[in-house]
Amino acid sequence: MRKLQIQPEFLIRPMTPDDMPEVMEIERVAFTNPWSPELLRRELTHDWSTILLAEEEVAPGLRRLLGFAIFWVVHDELHILNVATDPPQRRRGVARAVMNATLERGRQRRCTLATLEVRRSNEAALALYRDMGFRAVGVRPNYYVDEGEDAIVMILDL
Repeated sequence: MRKLQIQPEFLIRPMTPDDMPEVMEIERVAFTNPWSPELLRRELTHDWSTILLAEEEVAPGLRRLLGFAIFWVVHDELHILNVATDPPQRRRGVARAVMNATLERGRQRRCTLATLEVRRSNEAALALYRDMGFRAVGVRPNYYVDEGEDAIVMILDL
């Protein structure tokens, strides 16, 4: 019998330019090779790109950024480029919540397939994606060039 998982309530919303400092801070602490501010700013200008933020209210009118996902919708494909959770906030369901919102956006836009790449060594992310129904379909050798690490290519039929 599968254990019931209660999904925490997080506010999921699109990123705005005003969110840049907080997003960059999570990017910096979550990844060895973070995206640059210029790259993130560029993502905000593309029609096909979306950055969703996961937040929680910590006091009336005061919210804390917990994590985010960056994705593209190209024709009928949802391509997830980046998912990050502030390290002290991990294991709370933040990545799952922002991934669920991302997949729902893809379904709303009539996507039939979701794709992503994940580091071979990122066991937590691999476990999450598998639990969400993604399956590994290939390997991109040396995808993360700075570390020489392979990426596992995963897909999910929407």
